[in-house]
Amino acid sequence: MSVRTSHRLLAEDAGLFLLSAASLSLEINLIRLFAVAQFYHFAFLSISLALLGFGASGTFLSVFPAPLRRPGRALPAFGWGFALTAVGAYGLVQVLPFDSFRVALNPEQWGILALHCVALSLPFFCAGATVGLLLALRPGRIGRTYAANLAGSAAGCLLALLLPSSTGAEGMVLFCAALGGFAGLLFGPPQGLLWALQGLPVALLAIGAFYPPPWMEVRLSPYKGLQYALQYPDSRLVFRAWNSISRVDVVEATAIRSLPGQGIACRGQPPQQRGLFVDGDDLSPITRVATPADLRPQTDCTLHALPYRLRPGARALVLEPRGGWDIWVALAEGARSVTVVEPNPLVVRAVREQAGWTEVPYNRPEVDLFVEDGRSFLAGSGLSYDVIFLSLTASYHPVTSGAYSLAEDYRHTVESFVAAMRRLAEGGLLALVRWAQSPPSEELRAFALAVEAVERTGGDPTQSLVALRSYNQVLILARRGPFTPAELEKIRAFAAARSLDLVYAPDIRPEEANRYNVMPTPEHYLAFVGLLTAPDRGRWLAEYPFDVSPPTDDHPFFGHFFRWGQLPQVAAMAGHIWQPFGGAGYLVLLGLLGITVVLAGLLILFPLAFVRVPSPHLRGLLPFGFLGLAFMLVEVPLLQRFILFLGHPAYAMAGVLGVLLLFSGLGSALSARIPFPWAMGSLLGVLILYNVGLPVLSGPFLGLSLPGRAALTVLGLAPLGFLMGIPFPRLMGALQARDPDLVPWAWGVNGALSVVASVGAATLALSWGFRVTLGVGALMYLCAWVTSLSSDRQ
Repeated sequence: MSVRTSHRLLAEDAGLFLLSAASLSLEINLIRLFAVAQFYHFAFLSISLALLGFGASGTFLSVFPAPLRRPGRALPAFGWGFALTAVGAYGLVQVLPFDSFRVALNPEQWGILALHCVALSLPFFCAGATVGLLLALRPGRIGRTYAANLAGSAAGCLLALLLPSSTGAEGMVLFCAALGGFAGLLFGPPQGLLWALQGLPVALLAIGAFYPPPWMEVRLSPYKGLQYALQYPDSRLVFRAWNSISRVDVVEATAIRSLPGQGIACRGQPPQQRGLFVDGDDLSPITRVATPADLRPQTDCTLHALPYRLRPGARALVLEPRGGWDIWVALAEGARSVTVVEPNPLVVRAVREQAGWTEVPYNRPEVDLFVEDGRSFLAGSGLSYDVIFLSLTASYHPVTSGAYSLAEDYRHTVESFVAAMRRLAEGGLLALVRWAQSPPSEELRAFALAVEAVERTGGDPTQSLVALRSYNQVLILARRGPFTPAELEKIRAFAAARSLDLVYAPDIRPEEANRYNVMPTPEHYLAFVGLLTAPDRGRWLAEYPFDVSPPTDDHPFFGHFFRWGQLPQVAAMAGHIWQPFGGAGYLVLLGLLGITVVLAGLLILFPLAFVRVPSPHLRGLLPFGFLGLAFMLVEVPLLQRFILFLGHPAYAMAGVLGVLLLFSGLGSALSARIPFPWAMGSLLGVLILYNVGLPVLSGPFLGLSLPGRAALTVLGLAPLGFLMGIPFPRLMGALQARDPDLVPWAWGVNGALSVVASVGAATLALSWGFRVTLGVGALMYLCAWVTSLSSDRQ
């Protein structure tokens, strides 16, 4: 090999590394942008769009082989194409926004959504075409090519975690484009002055990433809480910042007034407040207070005051208070100390920056602040508490909207409630507030969680639970031990004085329910008592109109209430209600799954019209399809499960993907030296061990510090990642030797079925949990192995 050729190969490897890093960073960044601009329905679309672009690139190279004949032109064009389409697609989304609330009323919105999907998949098409082209052109270096791709992708995960606090999500689009442009430079011949001139736009993009122009500011859905707040006549934005896990805004307006847990007996208004928004939604009040005593008249009439009236001078733990209202309630109601756990450091910073305007609850001497995930804190050793208060961070959404049906919520799982109960002192209270729905749904599911947690910690739920209702919220109390007659009398007096309705108490009488906040029927009382006293609780839950069974860490979808019996109601409401997609987020996922299956079929079958291949040879594509399914069916549930272990989806996305891709790259580089049967057998064995061992992520290791959990993530996932990197280059190398013309097509088949698997994995997890999904992924790897044996005998 000549020196010139060696330098050329190194330049191509470096360009592929940079383009892969840009692609993965852009994919993760789109998740952030979708979460802020729209709602959680759309966050997972990022993965599907990326894989759609990769799958389409393989089909393109199969049907139009011209780039294979002129790679010197094609490779730079794909690098620059990534840069241009990344910025151009983002600009299109800004200029022509999609309105999910109007799809049932305005069919044009479907066309806009389709246009967005096509445009946003184009950068990934360019990146995928680069990978496919290099795989086809370098038959003796498939392992090294795939390794550069995976290692670059791993680096992109790290960039997506580190840079947004400096660039914001908008600036990350420009930074990814700069990386793509730099890759285009490396792919092209170094031509002195011309090369330097081409580097100028790369430098401008990189600089612009840290100073993005105003037109790039993400355009929020008009139905987000932040957009409503900014419409008040005297509103003004007093804080805005990004980090890797969120965007936080603080708005001041005279009309912002929030009194969580208030009942109809509350009089007057709270003091002046500012609204704190995370990802443009879910207002949390920052209240202007001099001393906690100033708030006592307001807190006295709220549901939130009851646990502190039952435990005067309590040692309290407040989980995720955001703007700080629940901290003020604890202090105003006489808690002698308040431990606060807020996982988002940017929220703490936003509240503290209001110090010139108000007393900051996080800075109070009675407050001990921990900036970490609540589940991790509960799993650690430490003090026992008289009151543990789980703050309500979500705004009201009808359950039929499916607004949070796709979101993992590890605060509201059986394991989470059990961990909280174990941190209570004897006689301590676990308190939480949920929105009152009709018929009962989220509040009933929270009650079911409390029932399960009390039972698992050795208590009697019929004697250890109390629930009260205001006109729009429900307070649930779970006691470590049975409520005493004196406590029950105090609860009744508290409720009567504030016109709050008893929903459940150990000695509740039917006539005590539905007295003040009157509904047509005492549906909350009937549902709570029915759940608790049912002879067969599982059957009762199965027959309830909504799915209100207690979520677990293996199935942590607290907001997923859908049952197929709701379908006629959802269909009847379509076009008549003002909700995303007319309601039922689960149906959005199923619809997307159907679309991806059709698209994948078209991408896989389209080359048949142009490429003449004997039918027996087509069997050689099967292993690549199964590998595409398998990789995503393993990756997605691990990503979702590690959200609990690492504390946030962004950390899980960067950590899990980064480790899997980095060590898959290492496995790919060494794949030629490892016996294939041993690799596949080991991979299946490791996946079985992982499936059995997933509950360990909810165990004592959860109490480690974030660096400790990150280190365990690397150690735990490295063997799996290494083994997952072996099958593809080995099978691609065999295909290259046997049928080289099928290499681009195999790349397309792999990418197309990865699109199906990304949505299919989310559907499986939502329906049956992560362990089932991971098991299906292992089965797909087995199918890839079996079909590869058949292909080798051709």
